[in-house]
Amino acid sequence: MSAAIHRIRLAGGDLEFACAEGDTLLRAAQRAGLGFPYECNVGSCGNCKFELVDGEVADAWPQAPGLSDKDRQRKRHLGCQSQPQGDCQVKLRTMERYVPLHRPQRAAAVLQAVRALTHDISEFRFQVEAPFAFEPGQYALVWLPGVEGPRAYSMSNIADAAGAGGGCDFQVRRLNAGAGSAALFALQPGSRVEIDGPYGMAWLRRDAPRDILCLAGGSGLAPMVSIARGAMAEARLADRQLHFIYGGRTAADICGQDLLQALPGYGTRLHYSAFVSNAADDSAAYPVGFVHEAALQAHGERLREMEIYFAGPPAMANAVQAMLLAAGVPPDQQHFDQFY
Repeated sequence: MSAAIHRIRLAGGDLEFACAEGDTLLRAAQRAGLGFPYECNVGSCGNCKFELVDGEVADAWPQAPGLSDKDRQRKRHLGCQSQPQGDCQVKLRTMERYVPLHRPQRAAAVLQAVRALTHDISEFRFQVEAPFAFEPGQYALVWLPGVEGPRAYSMSNIADAAGAGGGCDFQVRRLNAGAGSAALFALQPGSRVEIDGPYGMAWLRRDAPRDILCLAGGSGLAPMVSIARGAMAEARLADRQLHFIYGGRTAADICGQDLLQALPGYGTRLHYSAFVSNAADDSAAYPVGFVHEAALQAHGERLREMEIYFAGPPAMANAVQAMLLAAGVPPDQQHFDQFY
């Protein structure tokens, strides 16, 4: 029996879209090609809020931190958590910048291989059983066995020209208290999961007339490696310089250089540097410092003339944002996806 289809109408106009039973309003709107605003896609950031005018929705995560008690009193919901129970009317403002470059789809995927990058970060290579197009820097949602709700992981690879290769490589840090990472690290080659994507706004701007700066920490390595791979393969960016700065707590946390060394232009157009934040680390392999400080010291006023992508732990992302704001970098030259 096929899933029921609900009609979702936007208040104040004639625009509507279809949402299959069990899908969320946000993802259904994206599948329809509509610019429903969002960022994290997992209930934390609150950027996909909408007002329910008529109808009923079920909240997959009623206590999602992206929604306040005041929001709930005003009949506001999160698009990424709301599953319609019938036809609905909603109030939201669609935006052109959120119109998907590739309409997301959900498909089965098989784990092909796992390899360690550091003591706590591994790369997981999946083969998606459907064509899977995406832009460098985007992410997908992954449903893992025994875990409630999806987890968002960024791709570190790039899609082939036609998007038909169906491959997704994720670089993920094992978290001691993380149910998602525990389930992922427990998978064996041949295991099957469900993947939904692509999503994300921090994708490579191929037409930007500026040099590129990638800032990464932890498993934020993945989307930045994807950006670097995409940039080095893009003919329109052949005269651009790309600077890649990676940060870790200690020398044991540093990775990524070998991935970039395999790309054309390494050492001439593509430059890598790494820093450790723990001043007590007795390794002399890397200088001590934070990513945002290293970027400011290396590039200074030139930051305003660069296209800047960053990903990493919340503290790092917040520090980078504050630094870029103080440095006068225009917002439309800053690209990141907000995760928690």
